Amino acid sequence: MVREDGKRNFALREDSGDESSVFSGNTPRQAALKAARRLEPASSEDDATRTTLQLREKGTDKVHIYEGWAWEQTAPDDSPGWMPDDITEANVSKQGIEHIEE
Repeated sequence: MVREDGKRNFALREDSGDESSVFSGNTPRQAALKAARRLEPASSEDDATRTTLQLREKGTDKVHIYEGWAWEQTAPDDSPGWMPDDITEANVSKQGIEHIEE
């Protein structure tokens, strides 16, 4: 279901079918990146553990499947004062779409 501001809601699904969190974004990838930033960050992108993320689009039977990983890196020199020295970066790679059969 698309909200008035154009964003859609995506529920993070566990293998058991439980939905623990909801992320919003204009695209499924945007929501997946938000979910990936909550993963345990590695010291570098090369060392990051890749995790499968399943995001069900609210109001539909579509489950978007992504591989996500997160790492820590130093904040840029021109970052605002409130930003910490080390920040969490994330990336995702789409694996496909499945449909829930109920």
